[in-house]
Amino acid sequence: MEDILLIDDDEELCEMLTDYLGRYELRVHAVHRGDTGLEAVRSRSWPIILLDVMLPGIDGFEVLKQIRTFSSDSVLLLTARGEDIDRIVGLEMGADDYMPKPFNARELLARIRAIRRRSAAPAATSRPSALVVEDLVLDPAARTVTLDHLRLDLTDVEFTLLEVLMRSPGKVVERESLAEAVLGRKFSPFDRSLDMHVSRLRKKLAGEGNGDDRVKTVRGTGYQLALLRTPSSGRN
Repeated sequence: MEDILLIDDDEELCEMLTDYLGRYELRVHAVHRGDTGLEAVRSRSWPIILLDVMLPGIDGFEVLKQIRTFSSDSVLLLTARGEDIDRIVGLEMGADDYMPKPFNARELLARIRAIRRRSAAPAATSRPSALVVEDLVLDPAARTVTLDHLRLDLTDVEFTLLEVLMRSPGKVVERESLAEAVLGRKFSPFDRSLDMHVSRLRKKLAGEGNGDDRVKTVRGTGYQLALLRTPSSGRN
């Protein structure tokens, strides 16, 4: 069994998800307030956190904001709000994915499994080589990224997104391929999730604002990890 944290004040929903997800080797630990949920996150690392937006004590956005100051645990946001802007805000604040309520429990399970596949470390017996693109170094086994020798704090989605782009440096990766690899689902032009994750990754790669745009948007096609130096420079 794998432990996951559910922060939601709908106790009936929590009971239903505890029963349903338990059939698939997921042990749900449910708390019903934002402040107690934050305490639970501080107490240990969780493979995945299911976080409702509308919570007593502290709302879900504030919980997420505080989580991202000390943890890169995967967060799947649950929202009953109909406005797209609320989902975009959640992604901007560092959520790995979101599910609008009401949702199908089977789809939620599929989203959880997609997130877990992204964050699973490769087996030690088949340790992949680190990816190096100029001053960027990504270690798939240790799940670490350094930029000019400084470690970057990336979420699992951002890590996977960067890994896919680093495997094709200087080349355009289509949105459809990125959605499948990063989000575990088919690309939808109405789903802003991929764009928001790219935006967050772009900001982190910019560091203190050196002006270098490392992730280029190719309108209508996809994204490209830009090379800051030309191949003829002879540098790595």
